[in-house]
Amino acid sequence: MKLIFGILTVFGCVLGGYAWHGGNVVGLIIPYEFVIIFGGAFGALILGTDTTVLKALPRDFKFFFKGARFESDDYFGLFSFLFLLFDKGRRAGMIALEDDVENPEESEIFQQFPTFLNDHHFRDFVCDILRNKISGNMNHHEFEALMDIELETHHHEAMGPSTAVQLMADALPAFGIVAAVMGVVHTMGIISEPPDVLGAAVGSALVGTFLGVLLAYGMVGPIAQGLKSVAEEECAFYLCAKTCFLADVQGYSPNLSLEFGRMTLPNKVRPSSDELVERLREVKSSIKKSS
Repeated sequence: MKLIFGILTVFGCVLGGYAWHGGNVVGLIIPYEFVIIFGGAFGALILGTDTTVLKALPRDFKFFFKGARFESDDYFGLFSFLFLLFDKGRRAGMIALEDDVENPEESEIFQQFPTFLNDHHFRDFVCDILRNKISGNMNHHEFEALMDIELETHHHEAMGPSTAVQLMADALPAFGIVAAVMGVVHTMGIISEPPDVLGAAVGSALVGTFLGVLLAYGMVGPIAQGLKSVAEEECAFYLCAKTCFLADVQGYSPNLSLEFGRMTLPNKVRPSSDELVERLREVKSSIKKSS
């Protein structure tokens, strides 16, 4: 809804203002100009983007249209998942988590959270952390440094789709100039025509520059910024998990470790302390029933 409203506002104000001034809006609709400008910029996106990033574009667009990558319920799921891991490590010893790490598909904890089990990036992130924790050969500073390296790599990869679309936005004005130059070349070929014909040809050529700038700054550029927000939400999710793990490694209780993670969250998705305590109480209750 936000995307549609934004696009309608941009094009409505620009074209409406042009029509109010007495311009002919229909004269701006030139299909071959769209093909040259938009097609050329899209080709530049394909040429300059890695295949893995191109495959990730549909996923990020889905979350962009949805409006949010993670919501409060997703973080409640994260805290419940981490609590089960931390609690099991405390009660049965870290070695008890070895089967969960090596065979997450068969882990009772992972199976309770199919979203995390099926997300191979997050699943591998969690398993790598637990594997290093089980080895017990690192202090918490080394542990944090290792997680920071992994998160930096993930952050770079997560920003790939937004960077690719921004590349397309940057290319649109240039292809608008290309379309304009091609229009001028065509106009020079009919220089002997009457002034009204030449005027229409020059006007069509200038439409290329107009379309390139409008599409770049009025649509594709803002979409690239929206995809960047999607990536930042995913990075915030990983940062929350990292903070919880780091607190757990330093010896804090599972409840307090999750509280550290809760404090890293943006206000719009951050559950209150009381809500988190209530959710953990439900998780503890389910543990007692299963045992």
